[in-house]
Amino acid sequence: MSFAYKARDPLGNSHEGSVDAVTRDEALARLKRDGFQVLELEEESSASLLPRGVRKQDIIYVTSQLAVMVDTGITLSAALQSIAEQQENPTLRRVLDDLKLRVEQGDDFSSSLAQYPKHFDKTYVALVRASEQTGTLGEMLETISIYLRGQLELRQRVKAAMAYPAVMLALAIGVTIFLLTYVLPKFEPLFTRKGAKLPKPTIVMMSISDALIDHWYLWLAGVAAAIGLYVWGRRTEPGRRILDWFKINTPVIGPMMRKVIISRSIRTLGTMVASGVSVLDAIRLAGEVSGNYYYEQAWLKVLDQITEGSRIAESLQGNELFPRTLIQMIGAGEETGKLDQVLQKVSTYYDKEVESAIKATTSLIEPVMITGMGVVVGGIAMGLLLPIFSLSRGGG
Repeated sequence: MSFAYKARDPLGNSHEGSVDAVTRDEALARLKRDGFQVLELEEESSASLLPRGVRKQDIIYVTSQLAVMVDTGITLSAALQSIAEQQENPTLRRVLDDLKLRVEQGDDFSSSLAQYPKHFDKTYVALVRASEQTGTLGEMLETISIYLRGQLELRQRVKAAMAYPAVMLALAIGVTIFLLTYVLPKFEPLFTRKGAKLPKPTIVMMSISDALIDHWYLWLAGVAAAIGLYVWGRRTEPGRRILDWFKINTPVIGPMMRKVIISRSIRTLGTMVASGVSVLDAIRLAGEVSGNYYYEQAWLKVLDQITEGSRIAESLQGNELFPRTLIQMIGAGEETGKLDQVLQKVSTYYDKEVESAIKATTSLIEPVMITGMGVVVGGIAMGLLLPIFSLSRGGG
């Protein structure tokens, strides 16, 4: 549980925040151990049964605020306290309070951030650690906020592109189930009573309809098993290999996903190199943020070859996952000593490529989905109409 407190530090400064503890006595002991004189300590009432999560937008907003405040000369601990006091999200407020306490106790900001990997990933921590070595924390925080905003916008564009086909697929499945379980059974007594010879499409559909109605629990179990298998597959290496292979090799969607992954990796690599992070760490993180098993393994292979003295472009030569033009541009950057600038330009170029790919993919998926839905619904309609035509001819 969480306890809200008001306290004074050894210098007499007032502090407000919250602390997590099992009991009130434990919370009080923790605050005293940190050197606070506790004035008020009350258990926080939760507005909901589930704790409120921290969104990417929240992290970007906090990072931007920190960048401005640190740049204007405000100390990091004072900036964290000020932002925490204005924060409405209790989960994020607790995180910021803890970060402030750790910084005041002498911990590095990067080490403190590393305690919350769900909110501040390895790229965030690595960039902050690099800025601590050069004394440019304010500038780096602004760079991080721009980087995070770009990654978030890319993710949102991909989600928006995939939303339409997902809705169309769900609609097609829903309409098909409705026709097979509600409409078709209404006609079945008419067909059997007349004793008409049913065409094969109608017989097949009636069999499917009977299976859906009589064994609905098996279908539900199958759906649940498929979802469980997918979730389990994402957490195992063999499952990741299969799912990630389909992700980048599926027609129409595959080319778009490749550009999205490359854009994400190159932007991370460029931001890290330009910020003073070592090339080895930058390549390792570029692989991790790719979100695809095969691209991650490709970057790890590049990492191994670089440690043996090769260049990035040389290590990427012959790899079908990376376009030849990309490898040539990276090679030019390495030869001129302007790799960071080249990577930034390449990432901007691929951002535009991703936009074009998303538009092209959407324009291709839309007619495919409409055609598929028309074929399914039209096929069911024909299955219903064929025996009716047969009966009307026989009656005539």
